[in-house]
Amino acid sequence: MTDLNKQQCVPCEVGGAPLTRAEAEKLMRDLSGWTLALDTKSIAKEYSCKDFMSAIALTNQIAALAEKEGHHPDLSVSWGRVGVTLSTHAVQGLSLNDFILAAKIDALG
Repeated sequence: MTDLNKQQCVPCEVGGAPLTRAEAEKLMRDLSGWTLALDTKSIAKEYSCKDFMSAIALTNQIAALAEKEGHHPDLSVSWGRVGVTLSTHAVQGLSLNDFILAAKIDALG
């Protein structure tokens, strides 16, 4: 694994260029269990938890990390499950920030 989880998210400018498919696929090699969307505009992963309160606890950890990084995922929570989808709205696709935050979320547990 690269040092993605040691990097910091940086503000993106509206209208910037999203990562190309080749760039996204290269960065995907540094993540485990994440799925690249067919349109390459997002990445997603589902985390399993032992029960609902564990899912809420993980969601709160992700929320605190996202706030610290200034890059916010879409989250879905249900009993024993947390779904995370990352995309950079400012570029209408993926940016390096998505991969940095994905690596940091993986390092939480």
